[in-house]
Amino acid sequence: MNLSLIIPVFNRPDEIDELLRSLTLQTDKDFEVIVVEDGSKTDCKEIVEKYCEKLNISYFYINNSGPGQARNFGAKHACGEYLIVLDSDCIIPENYILSVGKELKENPVDAFGGPDRAQDSFTPIQKSINYAMTSFFTTGGIRGGKKKLDKFYPRSFNMGIKKSVYESLGGFSKMRFGEDIDFSIRIYKEGYKVALFPSAYVFHKRRTDFRKFFKQVYNSGIARINLYKKYPDSLKLVHLLPTGFTVFLIISLLATIYSVYCLIPFILFCLIIFVDASIRNKSLKIGILSIVSSIIQLTGYGLGFLSGVWNRIICRKGEYGAFEKSFYN
Repeated sequence: MNLSLIIPVFNRPDEIDELLRSLTLQTDKDFEVIVVEDGSKTDCKEIVEKYCEKLNISYFYINNSGPGQARNFGAKHACGEYLIVLDSDCIIPENYILSVGKELKENPVDAFGGPDRAQDSFTPIQKSINYAMTSFFTTGGIRGGKKKLDKFYPRSFNMGIKKSVYESLGGFSKMRFGEDIDFSIRIYKEGYKVALFPSAYVFHKRRTDFRKFFKQVYNSGIARINLYKKYPDSLKLVHLLPTGFTVFLIISLLATIYSVYCLIPFILFCLIIFVDASIRNKSLKIGILSIVSSIIQLTGYGLGFLSGVWNRIICRKGEYGAFEKSFYN
């Protein structure tokens, strides 16, 4: 068996049902699925059992330890030459496995990742969030788009790696946020070959409302500082852009006391987002919602980044001591 799909899940039985249903439709059936329940109160065991005759699938329940450790547990039970880790909120296109196989045949790398897209069935808010996380104008280009602002680092919603390489690196670290970037950094540092597989995309649902989305990107901003503390050379100019946007926006809003013209750059930014998102999604409504999601994406990340700077660099707190509530709630 060539591919082992590892899926950690936490209190998301409905989402895992959608994901597994999409895997039954794969045109290439040569893969196994390993679902690791990470201490969920609402488990998905019955959901998984529905697919036992349709998929080569295994189910494990472990005490809550975070997605990285759940993936490590799954990797120990995997039989494939390559491991593919997926988030439980993904839906997999029917040619995904076939595309991965073709890409690996043409470019047999040690690790790879694919981009993400919004499916037609997604809500307008989910589509706007997808835009914010993948648009060049919101630094989303670093996630696997064609216009990249930085080196491509595979992310855990769609990441593949040779099992031998996975084991040599010791799997994912115990970080709760940013553990996938930490893993990708270690892959590069050890000299392994990494590639973006454009055709191996997934439909990534991410968060269902703006409040949850803000929390997600806020934690990502914190994670960037945690990564900086481990790997100082990992911090790039592109990672400072959301913080720069956040500070500029605050200053612009305060400056409106003296002149409303101070908001012109911000208004122009919103106009660019509206036009680009409306064209990409063929919807004015999604264009408007994308303004909101883009502002949340940039300011949420920026505020999390500033929180990380204050707690970890200025106050010199430890990784978990500084963000205990964010990491475990």
